[in-house]
Amino acid sequence: MKKAVRFALLSALAAPLAAPAMAGGLSEPVVEPAPAPAPVVVAPVTGDWTGGYVGLRLGYGNVDAGADEGDGVLYGLGAGYDYDFGSWVLGATLNYDASEIELDGGAGSIDSIARLGLRAGADLGNTLVYATAGAAYADGDIGGTSYSDTGWYGGIGAEYMMGANWSLGGELLLHKFDDFDGSGVDVDATTVGLNANFRF
Repeated sequence: MKKAVRFALLSALAAPLAAPAMAGGLSEPVVEPAPAPAPVVVAPVTGDWTGGYVGLRLGYGNVDAGADEGDGVLYGLGAGYDYDFGSWVLGATLNYDASEIELDGGAGSIDSIARLGLRAGADLGNTLVYATAGAAYADGDIGGTSYSDTGWYGGIGAEYMMGANWSLGGELLLHKFDDFDGSGVDVDATTVGLNANFRF
């Protein structure tokens, strides 16, 4: 009888001690919140202008040939190579423009202008601002006679990198041909144009 009473007392005393363990064992596990994703840092895109390119050109020109002048459309092809030194760029250019410039009164025409030169400018990331100069070769017709001559050109331009392989640019160029092919006529030409280049 005493053993039964002791067992009942011990059971009554042990019940509160066992309850927390049972309650903890039956409780739902605590779910830790997922860590917040690390912020994505987007590095600024900077252009590397080193490499070759080929492209198409479209422009407009004005020609002064002594007492005569005229204007018209130019279109052609261009190619070159640039080397990027970090904050500035140096390159060589070669381009050819066919011309539809007719002098007033049918006095003549400029049929084409080709250029071989250098350009140097500031690397502003995806934008290149530059000056350019070199030799120019033009052929045309003055007074019914065909003439061609070598002169020089100089100007300014800018180019914007559209992606890894494409760029779009513009130029303003001044051309000088003194005593054009011995004709006694000095020919000046100013051209403005756009170019689209594939870079590789």
